Amino acid sequence: MMQRLLNKRSIVALLLSLVLSSVNCSLVFASTEYRFSKGQTLYVPVYSNIFSAPKKIPYNLAAILSIRNTDMSNSINIIAADYYDTKGKLVRKYYPQPITLAPLESTDIFIPEEHTAGGTGANFIVKWNSQKEVNVPIIEAVMIGMKSGQGISFVSPGQEIKEPLR
Repeated sequence: MMQRLLNKRSIVALLLSLVLSSVNCSLVFASTEYRFSKGQTLYVPVYSNIFSAPKKIPYNLAAILSIRNTDMSNSINIIAADYYDTKGKLVRKYYPQPITLAPLESTDIFIPEEHTAGGTGANFIVKWNSQKEVNVPIIEAVMIGMKSGQGISFVSPGQEIKEPLR
């Protein structure tokens, strides 16, 4: 009886350690890699809607493009934030004139849930620059939707892309 109890305790301890180790592996830690730049062009995926299975019913989402200057000493200039649909067609240019974000300042663009022109493959092309090398800003899209008491939200980070030479 005592041997069986010890075996059960050992199994429970082993399972608990496996669970805890898998939890530790999935934790996200801040990057220790510092990135500096004088400017970038970023592709930011945006989802105006997603489909729920199994009938491929559209689930409309609101989206926020968030642009955050992470530099504590220097401003950055947002040159463009252009919104494209699934087919790659320009839907709207959001900054006809560049805007300046002071150190640690943020700005955002809101796409309402009922604005579905972008589709499932919508995206922003965001261009920014600075006179000095600065901490690279955080540029991401946050999507959120709610239906019948069910909510969904997720973040889509910007990806630096290289522009073709002109």
